[in-house]
Amino acid sequence: MAGSSDLPRDGARIGQPHEEMLARSLAQTGDLGADDRARLREEAAHAAAHGTPLRELIDRYLGALCGTCPSSAAEAARRPLSPVVAADALHAIRDIAVTLTEGYEAAHRAAIRREEEIRHSFVDELLHGAGDLGRMAAQAHRIGFRLAGPHRVAVARSEAAFTAADPATRYVEEAMSTGHDAWESLVVAKDGQLICICAGSVTTAPERFADHVERSVARHPQTAVSRPRPGANGVVRSYREARETFDLADRLGDSRPVIHASDLLVFQVLGRDRAAITDLVATVLGGLEQARGGPGPLLETLTMYFDSGCAKTVTARRLGLSVRAVTYRMARVRILTGYDPTIPDQRYALQTATLGARLLNWPTIPLQPSD
Repeated sequence: MAGSSDLPRDGARIGQPHEEMLARSLAQTGDLGADDRARLREEAAHAAAHGTPLRELIDRYLGALCGTCPSSAAEAARRPLSPVVAADALHAIRDIAVTLTEGYEAAHRAAIRREEEIRHSFVDELLHGAGDLGRMAAQAHRIGFRLAGPHRVAVARSEAAFTAADPATRYVEEAMSTGHDAWESLVVAKDGQLICICAGSVTTAPERFADHVERSVARHPQTAVSRPRPGANGVVRSYREARETFDLADRLGDSRPVIHASDLLVFQVLGRDRAAITDLVATVLGGLEQARGGPGPLLETLTMYFDSGCAKTVTARRLGLSVRAVTYRMARVRILTGYDPTIPDQRYALQTATLGARLLNWPTIPLQPSD
């Protein structure tokens, strides 16, 4: 066939039989039978699998009727036709083009589904550490993700659960897949949350992910970002850390849109020995229960004092109090607890106990004495 030397071999293979199919359809009823349609869809799927563009595929078939191939069928198609035969020919041409398009698009959708299945399987194995590293490395290469090196994991949650078909999920996936550093991230919906595995320890992918999530979800989403860890096993640990960061944030009442696990590291350390931190809070801050109105106001002042870098002026401004009122409250803390926040060792004990009180949600939840 003329011009076939620069086309894929699979394209050349399907030319002649379908020229004959076109001629036969025109000569008979002007319509395509079920077998013809099935054959067209099969050939379209084959072309899609081998990278032949759809426009080239349609042009090859319809070109047989326009003289691009000097076959007997094409010659027959070029002879003058009656209006009835011409209408039948146009109908057949339309059916051929539509059927080829249907087969081609169906093949693409099937390929996309297969890629998504591979991607979700890869992510499941990666997040749970249950896969074979050799196979996972091959899958990572296939989906264009860098498995070697350190990774961080960002997990986003919202009032409405994220699903694979959710518009917000699609938006974030597409946004993260564009740009020069698209290979750095892998986004997937899992267990109602949206997860982004980010390659590299200094990449800005987690921050971009959180920004895209905030743009896609109307109701105050929240993103937790783990610390970087190397290798596939590091991804598992980072994923767990990001989820645990949400648990800590809930216990601390932390509603920031983006929470880094490193910011809550001290609470993770304290939480590993609940009995010890309970004893510390009871020993150091227990005296505040004797305050008029309970320990709440004094504990709030103490917390803000440490958060303000031990600056009374800043503490007063943030609490909406006078400096004198803050000074009075700090004096009451010193009297009731026996710890002076101006003495380094005692300040450290007070600050650690204050962090522990936030972790235990004391005094809202009474302390449970250890055995």
